[in-house]
Amino acid sequence: MSRLMMAAAASTATQWEDLRRQARQSENELDLKLVSFSKLGTNYTATHNSSSAHGHSSETAALLGTNGDRMFETMSMEIEQLLSKLSDLNEKMAECTSVNGSAASSTVLHTLQRHKDILSDYTHEYNKTNANIVACMEREQLLGSVHRDIESYKTGSGVNRRTELYLKEHEHLKNSDRLTDEAISVAMATKESLMSQKGVLSNITGRITNVTNRFPQLNNLIQKTNFKKRKDSIILAVIVALCVVLLLWYIMS
Repeated sequence: MSRLMMAAAASTATQWEDLRRQARQSENELDLKLVSFSKLGTNYTATHNSSSAHGHSSETAALLGTNGDRMFETMSMEIEQLLSKLSDLNEKMAECTSVNGSAASSTVLHTLQRHKDILSDYTHEYNKTNANIVACMEREQLLGSVHRDIESYKTGSGVNRRTELYLKEHEHLKNSDRLTDEAISVAMATKESLMSQKGVLSNITGRITNVTNRFPQLNNLIQKTNFKKRKDSIILAVIVALCVVLLLWYIMS
């Protein structure tokens, strides 16, 4: 029985070392890829900024960025594959440490946590660089679209250019009409709601008036109650004022 346990422990240790060796190899590959990926992002940004600063045409900027775009897609795919592979290795290492339950030493657990932290750092670095490059590409696409419109306006024939402008202006007018119709619909719905609320309030006021007209004694009782409240308020105010005056006189004397 003890021999079987020793053999299982040795097999687990061998598997652990093999997985750890693969994880270190993947981490080294990822480190090199991320360095190159970061340089690619810097070069990509510098290339497009340079093309904009020197007034290159949209076609020239597209030619300058084509190779960078292809390299970006290739490197992104490779890095994502390495990250996925390293994540699988970490999961297998975690399963390996859980085979013997509490037998895993603190050193093994610390090593496993270190590999997880490295994976987290690499993932964060990749996402940050990838987001920066994607933002630059989207900005370049927007600027390229504007440049193409300008070039088309400059180089296109007068008739085609005017026709295109008329079509765009027509589309803008249609959109404006649609937005105006929506605003009017909202305003009409609001008006109807306010009118409905006004009608409800008018009905309530009319009912109260009818009740007071039908029952004069009730109206008199309400008036007497209001008068009594005002009288009590006046008396209370006089008493408070008198107390304040007496207090001030006592303090000053």
